[in-house]
Amino acid sequence: MKIGNVTLHNPYVLAPMAGVTDLPFRLLCREQGAGLLCMEMISAKALQYKNKNTKALLAIHPEEYPVSLQLFGSDPGIISEQAKRIEELPFQILDINMGCPVPKVVRNGEGSALMQNPKLVYEIISQTVKAVNKPVTAKIRKGFHDGSVNAVEIAKVIEAAGGAAVAVHGRTREQYYSGAADWEIIRQVKEAVSIPVIGNGDVDSCEKAAAMQRETGCDGVMIGRGAQGNPWIFSSLLEYNRTGVIPPKPDWEEVRAMMLRHARLQLEFKGDYIGIREMRKHVAWYTKGMKGAARLRARINQVESYEELLLLTGQECAELRIP
Repeated sequence: MKIGNVTLHNPYVLAPMAGVTDLPFRLLCREQGAGLLCMEMISAKALQYKNKNTKALLAIHPEEYPVSLQLFGSDPGIISEQAKRIEELPFQILDINMGCPVPKVVRNGEGSALMQNPKLVYEIISQTVKAVNKPVTAKIRKGFHDGSVNAVEIAKVIEAAGGAAVAVHGRTREQYYSGAADWEIIRQVKEAVSIPVIGNGDVDSCEKAAAMQRETGCDGVMIGRGAQGNPWIFSSLLEYNRTGVIPPKPDWEEVRAMMLRHARLQLEFKGDYIGIREMRKHVAWYTKGMKGAARLRARINQVESYEELLLLTGQECAELRIP
């Protein structure tokens, strides 16, 4: 699959997730074979005002290629200007967030609120396309609510404005992440535009990824929550494509080794205090569904150092089993 002048080695895309797809996690997913990595969303206004918290969000490792940097905002001038200002950073694709459902984002007319204003969508994409030389894409939803399902219209606007691809989450903003994703809307978007369409929603296995591609004809498959605590999903997808056989789940030793490596990357990138605390949620995801994991989750929030995590996963997790 090609997005503008960027060629992806496979169609499997790590979705942008705030507080999840930071540099350490992206590196792990890249090692497992993800075809494209999407960064956490970054506020265009925060970039304009040089907010110190955006510096870490902009960090990119040379081994991440290809990576998509995602901006959010509602002012075409600010978004395009900031896109131009950061274009020298080593990302390959610039994405505009038009799908975030979080109230504080929507209240500002940003994220999924943009789907209510096709003219503004056009201005944001067209001005940004003119400002930068890298491909510009957008991530949208089915619509804002069930009474305004307009993903097809918005996708056409994005294409007309010069967008190089569109990712479609099969839920409305009103749904957030509840209920089942509507893959039919992804099929409709795919049939309506000629740019690549990336499907998103409810893909957490090899079978579901294959089903989405089969049922929608989408060019790429974006995986969000299905990758949390499970960077192996990308290597599993690639193996399934090669052999038609679903590979076995990693055993406990593999899971523990990945958790500990993830923790070391977090500490290296974010420092001991923040790094180990951010690992707590990841450990809960890595061990979700395992027999005996409840005891670990009850204790993980007390861990304050890598050494404690090492000890806890060695002692308390000895009885954990992959179901």
